[in-house]
Amino acid sequence: MQKNDRLEPIAKKELSINEELYELVDFLNKNLKDKNLIFGLTKGENSMIVSIYEV
Repeated sequence: MQKNDRLEPIAKKELSINEELYELVDFLNKNLKDKNLIFGLTKGENSMIVSIYEV
């Protein structure tokens, strides 16, 4: 991947705000990194978005 290339999500899901989602995303990243998947979490004003990336 070049320096200015960005990861493109393969899926996104908007959910209600729940602080435990940080723990879930951390768990998924630790256990699925060997499958070339990265999970991200973005917090908005009224929701959170979980994203899945393939690297």
